[in-house]
Amino acid sequence: MEQSQLNWIAIFILRIANDALRDVVQRHEYRDVILPVTVIRRLDTVLEPTKQAVLEMKSTLDAAGIANQDPALRQAAGQAFYNTSTFTLRDLRARSSQQQLKADFEAYLDGFSPNVQDIIDKFEFRNRIPRLSKADRLGTLIEKFLDPAINLSPDPVLTADGSVRLPGLDNHAMGTIFEELIRRFNEENNEEAGEHWTPRDAVKLMARLVFLPIADEIDSGTYLLYDGACGTGGMLTVAEDTLMEIARERGKQVTIHLYGQEINAETYAIAKADLLLKGDGDEADNLVGGPEYSTLVNDAFPSHEFDFMLSNPPYGKNWKTDLERMGGKNGMKDPRFIIEHAGDPEYSLVTRSSDGQMLFLANMLSKMKHATRLGSRIAEVHNGSSLFTGDAGQGESNIRRWIIENDWLEVIVALPLNMFYNTDIATYIWVLSNRKPEHRR
Repeated sequence: MEQSQLNWIAIFILRIANDALRDVVQRHEYRDVILPVTVIRRLDTVLEPTKQAVLEMKSTLDAAGIANQDPALRQAAGQAFYNTSTFTLRDLRARSSQQQLKADFEAYLDGFSPNVQDIIDKFEFRNRIPRLSKADRLGTLIEKFLDPAINLSPDPVLTADGSVRLPGLDNHAMGTIFEELIRRFNEENNEEAGEHWTPRDAVKLMARLVFLPIADEIDSGTYLLYDGACGTGGMLTVAEDTLMEIARERGKQVTIHLYGQEINAETYAIAKADLLLKGDGDEADNLVGGPEYSTLVNDAFPSHEFDFMLSNPPYGKNWKTDLERMGGKNGMKDPRFIIEHAGDPEYSLVTRSSDGQMLFLANMLSKMKHATRLGSRIAEVHNGSSLFTGDAGQGESNIRRWIIENDWLEVIVALPLNMFYNTDIATYIWVLSNRKPEHRR
């Protein structure tokens, strides 16, 4: 499907927001309704062909008293997700009262698999249902997403004579539409967009800086990608696409697994939903997020090492609360940040509590592979303070010293000013590798 058609569908969905939510939901909250409902509608269409098989499997499992039903229900659905309610969205159109519609819609949501429940919960979508119902907009919202003018199903819509009226959307096309919605909502809500979204041009540059220098060394095999501040997941998916393209051009077969952690519940939900909509349900299970998952204080992947890592961590953000939870500077025991280096068994990488951005870099460095031919490559965005803040012996200075003395720094690339939302500060991409070629040493 051409990009113009995908953009048209995205615009159609944005119009639903104006038609169904105006005067009921504040404009900056439109995405908190439209994005989860877009996900729900897409999953609804994908699950429709196997709906009866899932219901029959659910009945069989219940009768047998089987507690762990998730694997069998996924298999019955033929997807990494499922819905065990007796409803589809189309079934809810004919409800005679808002009260009945609200009850049945909530029962429908409750039927989704745990990974979809996680997305719905992180969007806090259920909290918005009473307001939509009271304003008589819930039915309107559902009706408009069922509009015959658009098709969010992977299967085409046919006319009576069997010709295609509306083409189906494969996972890539659906993911493209969802990312376009994210982009447009981010632009509209630009008072906060820069905190959670890295411009696509910067992400593509980071991916190229990571992969192109070793493109001819990529072998067939499995590679792990990681982002410790993954936001809406764009950095992971662009990196995945870049690596796949490089491998394909060189006749290599690669399997890629994505891992990410994100403290903001809503952006985590977007990232997970994006992977589900692209058909990467198993990869979506490798994303962890929510306010309880601060990367600094609660590492979700403590025993993992990764081949490639990319991130745009928050800079200039106070992390005093996390520091206190970790025992303070004097009580810090985290092996990512208290290491052995230069003969010091307790070499501290702990930075000032006013800015934790370099700790995200230290976190990535702790996850490098040291026993593989390619080792690990890292690209991370920082502002200018990472270049010079911290006196000798302080955390920031110690991190720079640790990097330089291990000869991991490959290049620092200055980005154009005004590239990020709401800031004209200087930003830089740090590229690091523990397998630098001899000519760069």
